Amino acid sequence: MENLSEKAAFIRESLHKSQTITDSMVAILGSFDHRLSALETAMRPTQIKTHSIRRAHENIEKTLKAAEVILAQFDLTRKAEAKILRGPHEDLESYLEAIDQLRSNIKFFNSNKSFKSSDGILNHANNLLAKAISKLEDEFRNILTSYSKPVEPDCLIDCLPNSLRPTQGSTGQQGDTPNRGPERPNRSLEHAVYTAPTLIPPRVLPLLHDLAQQMVQAGHQQQLFRTYRDVRSSVLEQSLRKLGVERLNKEDVQKMQWEALETKIGNWIHFMRIAVKLLFAGEKKVCDQILDNAGPLKDQCFAEVTANNMSGLLSFGEAIAKSKRSPEKLFVLLDMYEIMRELDSEIQIVFEAKACIEMREAAKSLTKRLAQTAIETFADFEEAVEKDATKTAVLDGTVHPLTSYVINYIKFLFDYQSTLKQLFQEFDGGDPDSQLGTVTGRIMQALQANLDGKAKQYKDPALTQLFMMNNIHYIVRSVRKPLIENGKNPQKYIRYSPEDLERMLNEFFEGKTWTEPKR
Repeated sequence: MENLSEKAAFIRESLHKSQTITDSMVAILGSFDHRLSALETAMRPTQIKTHSIRRAHENIEKTLKAAEVILAQFDLTRKAEAKILRGPHEDLESYLEAIDQLRSNIKFFNSNKSFKSSDGILNHANNLLAKAISKLEDEFRNILTSYSKPVEPDCLIDCLPNSLRPTQGSTGQQGDTPNRGPERPNRSLEHAVYTAPTLIPPRVLPLLHDLAQQMVQAGHQQQLFRTYRDVRSSVLEQSLRKLGVERLNKEDVQKMQWEALETKIGNWIHFMRIAVKLLFAGEKKVCDQILDNAGPLKDQCFAEVTANNMSGLLSFGEAIAKSKRSPEKLFVLLDMYEIMRELDSEIQIVFEAKACIEMREAAKSLTKRLAQTAIETFADFEEAVEKDATKTAVLDGTVHPLTSYVINYIKFLFDYQSTLKQLFQEFDGGDPDSQLGTVTGRIMQALQANLDGKAKQYKDPALTQLFMMNNIHYIVRSVRKPLIENGKNPQKYIRYSPEDLERMLNEFFEGKTWTEPKR
């Protein structure tokens, strides 16, 4: 118990000391808290100054960076101005880069108008850009004019397929091209190869494209449009004039002698093929390459470059189609119809844009007009044969000039049979083979009826019969072969067979009386 008492006393003493120490520590810590508060109060002004200094430093850095950007823009503007003032002649690529840089600078200052000097800089830059674009327009016009030269006729002829080129020595001055020679040697031209002529050197096209693009970006589309149209339309017109194209109206056509007119028509067929397949097609490619970023302006440019020249060519065709009809015009009308049919798909492709709709419609209208006039001329010929009242008598009873004329006419018709079938199909919609045979048969029957009347002019019955035999024999011999080749029965259209004619001739020369064979 004594030990326990001693230990308890010891513990109490220890606890008392611990409490004393604790109280002392609390007192010390309380004094520290007071001192720290005082220290914090003393340091607060220093902290505020330090924070202000730090913010000022950050603002200075931001200001310096902004100033560097602005100074860089000033520097770029100054360099761009120097290049622009020198003009595009020395280094066009660098000049275009300077314009792009100037546009970038204008955009920058437009988005930072809070700067005191922004308005002044923008005015200066915009004025400088306007001068730069003006110089660019001049450069575009100069380059386009320098490299736009009329295409010589020999170059255009070399671009044609071999089967369509004039023979050596057949061409003359000012477009005296062969007048139907190249048009009919090879009627199958689907696989003919045409070589595109060089209207503008390929190396210049990218440069003109870049210049046009800059003008469009600057909002100078109309200036670009006028420049391109004036230069290219003039050059295209010169190319066609060198080739021999003339602008003839209906009055000019009516005053011409037939031989001269036939030559003009043959030339026109030649010119149409060259114009559509070479010049107009080439012009479209050039326009697409230079103005590909110009939107609707591109199609409008091409339309106005070609409109006047295309109109001049089509107006001659219209004048021929509307001129007074005559039998000899049928074949040139068919030639003209053929070339328009041949070029139809090319015209639809080359003039596919909405801006070119008038030219497409004019070409279609001419094709229909030629077809209509050809059909009417065909009908006129049948009527002319039936009503021919020439007083020319063949004294010895040989073949009458009308017979040889009509038979030669029929032979030419068979040479155009595919074209005639196309015409019949377009206008009547029936069987073209049957229609061609029917029309040919009517012409032959009209001829025979006319010959019957002419035979009665002879006072000698023997000459009457000899005249009929000679003419019918000529008809049978001339027409029998093409009729058979086309699956027709010649006896359907001709009253006498060669066997009948041979018997009739023998009876005539033997002095016998003979009777007309039964059909």
